[in-house]
Order: sequence, then C-alpha cells, then structure tokens
Amino acid sequence: MEKELLKKTGLSEAETKVYNALIKLGSSSLSKIQESTNIERRYVYDVLNKLTEKGLVSYTIEKGKKTFQITHPNKLLTLLEEKRAKIEETEEELKRELPDLVKLYNEKKPEIKTEIFRGKEGIKAIGEDLLSQKDNYFIGGNGSIKSYMPYFWEHFNKKRVNKKVMWHDLIIEGSLMEEFKSLEKAKKEFKETQYYEYRILPSELGSPHVISIYGDKVALALWGEFIFALVIQNKEIAKSYLNYFNFLWKVAKK
Repeated sequence: MEKELLKKTGLSEAETKVYNALIKLGSSSLSKIQESTNIERRYVYDVLNKLTEKGLVSYTIEKGKKTFQITHPNKLLTLLEEKRAKIEETEEELKRELPDLVKLYNEKKPEIKTEIFRGKEGIKAIGEDLLSQKDNYFIGGNGSIKSYMPYFWEHFNKKRVNKKVMWHDLIIEGSLMEEFKSLEKAKKEFKETQYYEYRILPSELGSPHVISIYGDKVALALWGEFIFALVIQNKEIAKSYLNYFNFLWKVAKK
C-alpha cells in the first residue's frame, strides 16, 4: 500500500512503516517487524501499541509470545470517518466560540498599528488602500507618484475617478515637479473636475515627505532614490492629522 495514502489517514511516519510492514509480512513477531522497518525495537513496540489503540492492529499470544497482524483494512475508512466527525464537531464548537474570540481579539489588539512599505510595490499597495475610502487628504503633494510611477499612475487615477474617490490636496508652493510647469497644468493633469481639488501652502511649510490621511490611517511617504512609507493606523492619530489638514486648508491659497 502506498505510504503517502496511509499518511493521509493521519498515521505518523513510523506508524505508516510498521503498518506497511505488517501488510507485507502478515502475522509477525516484534523482532521481524523491527528488522523490516529498521526502527529501534522499543520504539516499534510503542508504535504497535498506538496502532492497536486505533484498532488498526491486533495481536495474539502463543506460548507467551506476541504476534501482531493488521485488522480488516475497512478500519482505515472507519478511522477517517471518526476524524471527519471530530473535525465537524470541532468546527461547530469553534463557530460557537468565535464571537467571544473576536471580542477578545478586538480588546487586546494594539491601539496603534504601524506598517513599513518600501519601494514602488509598497506604494502600489498603499495606493490600493487609499481607494478603500471616499476621501483622501494630502499635505505636501507634488505629483511624485506620477513622476516615479507614470504607468501605474495612469491606471490608478482612472480607477480612482471610476470609484469617485475625492482627493483634497495641499500643495507646497514651488514644490511641483518640473513636468507640471504650472499649477494650471497640474490642475488639468489631475482633472480637478473629476474628484480633485487643491490649495497652495507657503514654501516655508514644505517637508521632504508627503502626508496622506484616509479613514483611520495616516501614511508618511518619502520619495527619492529610496522610496519609503510608514502607515499608522489609529483613529485618534488620523483625526488629529485631519484637524491639522482642515486648519491648513482654511488658510491656504485657492
């Protein structure tokens, strides 16, 4: 019998070897089984006891000596049925306990979750996450994503517009990428009429990174030779950043 098939019934490597040996040997003594399997003698005896407990092996005693043999192979099916019944029983118990487990998880999970993303693939992951919220807020946006990832930006922005995700962008004066040349060109590029609006902050408020606020998350992205982003997930922190954004929005130039 194939060893892999026996393992699928839940038998261990050693149990599989011993059971397989008994199939080939028939009724056998401990020493013959040990010789056939090359398993240490005392361990073979332990394995035989386990197989006996599972109902897969029986033994007879003649003149004080034990001989072992497999029981009817149908017992393998019975073993699987018993396993299936236990799994179903465990599944039902888990379903009953799951609400309490989820409650405990929510009570014990960290209040502040942080994730670090590196490289363009990391930024793509954040971009997809941005689309999960209907409003995205940016401080220090300057078109970096289009400059570094033009192909991604083209498809991403179409998806953003289709999903009607609104971008509110605070641009630092004088920080636009060279390709935009002017705010009017930037306005056209980002399609203000298609879920985009911007205001201008004085250059003194410039920083080397872009802040993105969406839902209960804040992403701090640094563009350059090494692209890096830190995402913080916490309602209070996101709320404080949004308050900061709203204040700047009121005083920024239209």
